[in-house]
Amino acid sequence: MAKRKPWLTACCVLLIVICAVALVSLCISTLLGAGCSGGRFRHAAVSADSQLCSEIGKNMLLQGGSAVDGAIAALLCTSVVNPQSMGIGGGSIVVVRNKTGNVKVYNFRESTPQSFKPSLLEDCPTKFGLSAGSQWIGVPGELLGYEALHREYGKLSWSKLFEPTIKLAREGIPLPPYLARFMTHKIVKAYVETSSLCEVFCNKNKTILRMGDTLQFSKLAETLEIVAKEGAKKAFYTGRIGLDLIQDIKDADGTLTMDDLKSYRVRVDSPWTVSLGNHKMHIAPPPSGGPLLAFILRIMKGFSLTPDSLVGEKKIQMYHRYIEAAKFANGQKRNIRDPVYSSSKIADHLIDPLFADRIARLISSNSTHDNSYYLNHKPSPDNFGTTHVSVIDADGLAVSATSTINQLFGGAVYSPRTGIILNNELADFCGRVDSIRRGEQPPSSMTPLILEKESGGILVMGGSGGSLITTSVALSLINRLWLGMSLKDSIAAPIIFVNSKNDVNFEPGFDQSVIKGLTHLGHKPGNWSFFLNVVNALEKEDGCIAAVSDSRKLGMSAGY
Repeated sequence: MAKRKPWLTACCVLLIVICAVALVSLCISTLLGAGCSGGRFRHAAVSADSQLCSEIGKNMLLQGGSAVDGAIAALLCTSVVNPQSMGIGGGSIVVVRNKTGNVKVYNFRESTPQSFKPSLLEDCPTKFGLSAGSQWIGVPGELLGYEALHREYGKLSWSKLFEPTIKLAREGIPLPPYLARFMTHKIVKAYVETSSLCEVFCNKNKTILRMGDTLQFSKLAETLEIVAKEGAKKAFYTGRIGLDLIQDIKDADGTLTMDDLKSYRVRVDSPWTVSLGNHKMHIAPPPSGGPLLAFILRIMKGFSLTPDSLVGEKKIQMYHRYIEAAKFANGQKRNIRDPVYSSSKIADHLIDPLFADRIARLISSNSTHDNSYYLNHKPSPDNFGTTHVSVIDADGLAVSATSTINQLFGGAVYSPRTGIILNNELADFCGRVDSIRRGEQPPSSMTPLILEKESGGILVMGGSGGSLITTSVALSLINRLWLGMSLKDSIAAPIIFVNSKNDVNFEPGFDQSVIKGLTHLGHKPGNWSFFLNVVNALEKEDGCIAAVSDSRKLGMSAGY
């Protein structure tokens, strides 16, 4: 019998050891994964506006990408699936937390161009409506922001993040159901068919696309391919894409120039960190709407809410106090300004617990008041729009990203040379300021946040819906943190929207007995019909991630 060679024996032993270790690892992984019940995920998750975009983000994570890679890929996808909400012609505010707990805010919101219409504020609408036209276009920061985030946190190649969306844009997709629902509305139909948007969103007979039709962005695919190959700064902010975009804006009588694109800078800031009892919430500083959200939550925290607050008369009282807090928040909107162009302390009081306590004492239990009671109240136009993506990866990096072109399809200005839909961000100055300066970022309702829970878990959340963002995110957090609801139920619960005139609007399905009780206390019911509030969130607790994409926008999360 031949003698076995020592090296062969050693190899066999090593192979057995490797197989044993792999088998043990697989068993442990399976057991741990099995512990995440209720559809939760063990490793990573993405919550975007659509299942398609959540899946694209997840696939980036599965290929070894970071949460930032997943967020960028999901946002690029959203620019095709929900182009009415956001796109590379807009801007974002992003909160990022690494596994050691360090938090940064990346602000690449649109800014005022060097040249703009001097009487722009005189064009502001006096009643609810869409602000169309090139005079409202702000300098887009979206792609430069992606590039800054990717440079700091990206793991995959820049071009890989673009591949799925380039394919979708070039080949086309069935008109998404949520967008199809929008397009049938008479206001939206007229808005699209009478603007340059019709080049993409209309059939050959110049009527809007309908369910079953194909939505295709051939020119946008070409643009994304160039940006993926050359980079954002080279292709868009100093190169041929930028030149083509500026020419289209000029043809539409807009004022943006190449100098505006070349001089745009991404802002990287520290977050404002707010204590909510034993929880810590990280928000973006002004001009984000985060301070208004913190203000409302601080007031409500003082009322010691519990699940029992939803029982009987206590429920009416809780929502009464919430409405009053929201009215006071409306009175503070003019304090949300770009700190670079205003007093850097203008909004600091909104996260001061002493100020919140003072306001809470002004809330009576059995009555409401005229608008003059709510400090500096001056109505500003209400609107809707925007998208949000929440991502947590297997390494513990968390991303909360809110992106927008502002109102529905921005200002209805489409760039035929680039396939880009332009924002109408400057309309956000309306009713909020008395003057505008070049380079200034308009105030925003966007409230991306990352909350560190007392338990050691984290909650990544943000919303869309324009003026409804603050109330949808605030009520979701109240429901989750203090009223005992699951993350899914806290987001699904019907909301109350206190509009800019302090009318109280109830989402369909809201408790009728509570509506009756609040009306009895003197609250004036409104007639708001655009409940386009959407919250997308992730919650990591005990090693498992709950992922919720708001069903109002037919969204679905993805993870593994």
